[in-house]
Amino acid sequence: MTIRTLIVDDHPMVAEGIQSILETYNDIEVVGTLGDGQSAVDQLTTLAPDVVLMDLNMPGVSGLAATEMMLERRPDTRILILSMHDSPEYIATAMRHGAKGYVLKDVPTDEIRTAIDTVMQGKTYLCTGAAEALEPNISDGRETLTGREQTVLLELAMGKSNKEVALDLDISVRTVETHRKNIKRKLDITSTAGLTRYAMEHGVLQGTGS
Repeated sequence: MTIRTLIVDDHPMVAEGIQSILETYNDIEVVGTLGDGQSAVDQLTTLAPDVVLMDLNMPGVSGLAATEMMLERRPDTRILILSMHDSPEYIATAMRHGAKGYVLKDVPTDEIRTAIDTVMQGKTYLCTGAAEALEPNISDGRETLTGREQTVLLELAMGKSNKEVALDLDISVRTVETHRKNIKRKLDITSTAGLTRYAMEHGVLQGTGS
């Protein structure tokens, strides 16, 4: 069986490098390389990938938001995160959003293949040393945020308005306001600056520029 694979990364050299690796395997077909999350969501049905290799930090719709939206549209898609960030909390956030695996970009090339095979078998794959990422990333006694609340927190912490978050996540402004209220209540935070500080301290905003 040929594994249809989509690469989503805003760095062309990274995407091309991964593509060249995958094309050495006869049973993997790269159906596309895209540079942003929105394009991946828009072309999901047309490209119909079995596995999506998804970067987290991209302009516009982030990898986390794209993962959530893609799984809503096509639940059987396996999302495999490829990232430079090795923070356990960062990994845990991605997994809670529905990703089936998390691999660092500097791993040996054969580990990417192993990760694809693993998620195709319906299993979860975490890069070496990342098992602890499955532990809850909020360990200070506060109420745990849901996956959607984590996404909204990331968007708000990046300085986006409620309207911008609503557009990015394809939800209503009222829904964003509700999530915002629940996030502040759960984290006992009253200001946007406090949300940003919390996001930075807990790895949510770590390296969002790359």
